[in-house]
Amino acid sequence: MTTTSTQRAAVDRLAPQRPAPRKKRNRSMAGRIVLLLIASVFILGPVLWTLSTSLRPPAESFQLPPSFLPLNPDFSSYDQVFKQLNIMLLVLNSALVTGLIAVGQMFTAALAGYAFANLKFRGRGALFSIVLATMMVPAQVTIVPVFMLIRGIGLSDTLLALILPAIPTAFGTFLMRQYFLGLPADLGEAAAIDGASPWRTFRSVYAPLAMPGMAIVGILAFNYHWNEFFRPLILTISEQNFTLPLGLVSLQGNLGTGSISVVLAGVILSMIPALVVFMFGQRALRDGLTAGTGK
Repeated sequence: MTTTSTQRAAVDRLAPQRPAPRKKRNRSMAGRIVLLLIASVFILGPVLWTLSTSLRPPAESFQLPPSFLPLNPDFSSYDQVFKQLNIMLLVLNSALVTGLIAVGQMFTAALAGYAFANLKFRGRGALFSIVLATMMVPAQVTIVPVFMLIRGIGLSDTLLALILPAIPTAFGTFLMRQYFLGLPADLGEAAAIDGASPWRTFRSVYAPLAMPGMAIVGILAFNYHWNEFFRPLILTISEQNFTLPLGLVSLQGNLGTGSISVVLAGVILSMIPALVVFMFGQRALRDGLTAGTGK
């Protein structure tokens, strides 16, 4: 009996697909590695150049042709940073401000996200739309009314003037709302049947499950506000309340003498805390970003 073309096509569809040739897979993997290396050069190149220049003597800062690797590393620029700045006070102020903002945003974003995701009340959709609309308003537009409010309540030129206005976060609310929508609704219904209040359901059931999402909000808030310059420039006057990015501005005077290595040494020192936070928080950040992608 001869096999018809239709039967042959059916057999071909049912037959297991042959794996791609190993040579083709190796070529594809090599192409990906090359692309990643090129991207790494563009991303890490300026950082490595900053580190390299900070380790050169000031006289070699503008040497032509420049050398990428300092042959004789000189750490005197870092010593000059500590002599010209009260670096410990600046780091303490920045750590206090960014730490409290990160914790505050984690808490408020989790509460607001849970309310918008699981609580039903009149005007929920309209209110959430208004919250999202605030993301399109730049900080430069709202800085004047924020300054007037801060001065009106007597918090002008204090660290609280930097902390309190930054605790509400529209992006964190949106992120946590989407995270709570991805959690099983049966858990809340079971807790309600057992007599748990909405607050108890949030605290005992949903909040522990939402820790990866809250970690994302905290890490992103820390990295953003650690490098923030605009609001501290407007809301603080006294040097004892300066944050690290604002304090580094005083190093610009070294540019007139050609000591760019001193300025870049300060930049490297300001990057270290944010890098440490990211290194310790990258697992929580990865878990939060990939939560819900697997079935």
